[in-house]
Amino acid sequence: MRQFLSEADIEQIDQTGRRILTTVGIRVLDKQMLDRLRASGAQVEPADGRVRLPDGWIDRQLASAPKRFTLFSRDGQNDLDLGSGQVYFGNGGRAFQILDLATGGFRPTMLRDVANTAALVEQLSHIRFYIIACQAYDLAADAYHLNDFFHALLHTNKHVMGGVDNLEGARQMVELVEAIAGGNDSLRRQPFVSVITNPISPLTIDGDSLKILEFLTGRGIPVTCAPAPISGATAPATLAGTLAQLHAEALAGAALVQFMSPGAPVMYGSVPMAMDLRTMDLAVGSVETAMLNTCSVALAHRYGLPIYASAGLTDAKRPDIQAGFEKGVSNLMLGRAGADFVHLAAGMLDSGNSISYEQYVIDDEIIGMVERLLRGVTISTETLAFECIERVGPGGNYVTEEHTVEHMFSEFFYPKLAVREQYDRWVGRGAPTPLMRAQSVVDKILDEHEHRLDPAAVQGLRSRFPKIVDV
Repeated sequence: MRQFLSEADIEQIDQTGRRILTTVGIRVLDKQMLDRLRASGAQVEPADGRVRLPDGWIDRQLASAPKRFTLFSRDGQNDLDLGSGQVYFGNGGRAFQILDLATGGFRPTMLRDVANTAALVEQLSHIRFYIIACQAYDLAADAYHLNDFFHALLHTNKHVMGGVDNLEGARQMVELVEAIAGGNDSLRRQPFVSVITNPISPLTIDGDSLKILEFLTGRGIPVTCAPAPISGATAPATLAGTLAQLHAEALAGAALVQFMSPGAPVMYGSVPMAMDLRTMDLAVGSVETAMLNTCSVALAHRYGLPIYASAGLTDAKRPDIQAGFEKGVSNLMLGRAGADFVHLAAGMLDSGNSISYEQYVIDDEIIGMVERLLRGVTISTETLAFECIERVGPGGNYVTEEHTVEHMFSEFFYPKLAVREQYDRWVGRGAPTPLMRAQSVVDKILDEHEHRLDPAAVQGLRSRFPKIVDV
């Protein structure tokens, strides 16, 4: 497979990103952090909050960043071994509307959509982690993150990631998950939640984000500080320029986490996007967005850092052909690049603004196909099958051979939605499309799903946190 970047290209982007940090700098919107950074050897301009980070400073901080760590599931069935070379795909978050295929229109997302999407992810085997999927417009602000994380954890045992908007929200979340874990020591040993923060492109990080990062990492919660530069808007129009700025922002985020909490598990964050500069519309399903994210994997791995990268986005408004080809291309590209943790890969539509239950099921199948491609072809004496070929000989067939029976389930990916049967048989079954089959899967999962927290534990949590609401 032809790579987008040579080693010389990666070197140039890396050096340009570091040059940005040493000469242009980043703006830090927090006076106390500016004082701490100045005392540590960074060059600080108090007038505008600009901080220049010398090469030696960056290297000292990043030296303590773990190269490999685990994001745990609660039942041990879907632990994510980041830095191991494995690629894990998950859904995306913070959408504000949902496509309701029953009406054909969109509606605002509610807390029940957090619960339902978590239940879908729990049952869809190729979606390996759950990111809190959407805004819950029926929640009061003072109980937002408490309920987000509670209903996510109530409906899935998989690792849960979410964003928090303020320090109080971070405190709510930590108190809740420590209660579920049985204390902070247990949570530190096996963190089953993590948190996303975002710097502001170009080259700015606010004080609230820094306070959230320091608080969470101090409690043992893994994090990412993930820039989302947009080529031609909040980053240069050239892909190389966007990558250089992204790299500077991502390195600064990881380094600042280590400065505040040495040894804290942190992912190099990458959410770059492109625009259609003819119309100024976001183009997250574009091949350029996929290329930017693919290239960022090489930049993160240059430092041995696991990466939080993006794929599976589409600008399509429905689960249609456009959604299929945009999602398939980017998921495959990021998988082939070896991205550790691929978010946004399932459930998203409409440039990341919307979700669809049925799209979760369709994307699970796309990811399953990608995972099969990543496994490749196994070459061994057994799989080369010389003895089987010798036994069958010219003119025979392999249908009833024991070798076929032994390998038929391990060697092939069997889709649940794709149409493969003969035309007449397909018509006789009502001519089901993949979307129709996805609707049936959604109904079955949501009808049969059971809670993933013990009822007694749930009762205790509701007593301890009276602002938890039902869906």
